[in-house]
Amino acid sequence: MRFGALGRTALVGLVATLVATGCSGSTGQSASPGASSDMKADLLIGQYPGADSAPLFIAMERGFFKEEGLNVKQEAIQAPQAVLGKLSNGTMDVVLGSYATILTIQEAGTEKFKYIADSYQGAAGAFGVMVKKGSTIKQVSDLKGKKIGVNALKGLGVLTMNPHMKIAGLDPTKDITYVEVPTTNWLSSLDKGDVDAVWMTDPYVSQAKKELGATMLLDTMSGPTDGLPITGWAATEKWVAENPKSLAAFQRAMAKAQNIAATDRAAVTKILPTFTKIPAETASTINLGNYPTTLSAQRIQRVADLMLEADMLKQKLDVNSMIYSAQG
Repeated sequence: MRFGALGRTALVGLVATLVATGCSGSTGQSASPGASSDMKADLLIGQYPGADSAPLFIAMERGFFKEEGLNVKQEAIQAPQAVLGKLSNGTMDVVLGSYATILTIQEAGTEKFKYIADSYQGAAGAFGVMVKKGSTIKQVSDLKGKKIGVNALKGLGVLTMNPHMKIAGLDPTKDITYVEVPTTNWLSSLDKGDVDAVWMTDPYVSQAKKELGATMLLDTMSGPTDGLPITGWAATEKWVAENPKSLAAFQRAMAKAQNIAATDRAAVTKILPTFTKIPAETASTINLGNYPTTLSAQRIQRVADLMLEADMLKQKLDVNSMIYSAQG
């Protein structure tokens, strides 16, 4: 079982490598005893309303951020690109982003990021191309000339689909049309036929199966993309340099929450309905990815190398230079 395996390694290097992000409905309480007076305590975190963000909401629910003197609020986002202005001017502090999107931004030079914690890693059945009930699309090669919905045109969905398209004899740049569809519209776009298929992540995969009778045409966490790192928490280089105490406090709070997510499936499935539209009965049966408890440059480098191969990056990026390393 995935959670069993993670449980055996969850404590390894946890506090030293994890970080930071949380959510609270509080309007700003005073810092807890012991909190540094020169630490930025009021923080805004950008998150995806999916399983990736479960540790964030676990940390909020269990008071881990308040224990560290932090008043943390969250904002649901579509992709980091949409909130770059907020991240650059400091009105948003930390963001959850797919490694593919953050790497794209990094190479473009629009903003410079540091990875401060891993969040989510792929697993079988939790990420894939969904087609509606009765679709004439029966195999990957049938996608030729079709439209596929994705949450970002240069994101994880496209990155993980392209190798499989090539295996099926398709040219992703010519034979497929990728259409940007917000995560919250995945099911409705598939149901209405706005697109022929949609790349989804669970819990939306399970919801599409239950509500639409949809089926998974392609598991995009298999074969060449098996176990690929999915999302991580990032902050701008400027924010990291200016807020070391806040970052350390985030790390401690999120370390606890990430460990819970890695070892207790029930905690994850219980929290999901509180910040997504996923019913509790669906959440209890979904396929979950893994919640890594260490931040590994080697794992993330695999994403960068795959992006280079797919022409999503123009040159090789050294991920190690983007990893936050605490001093002292």
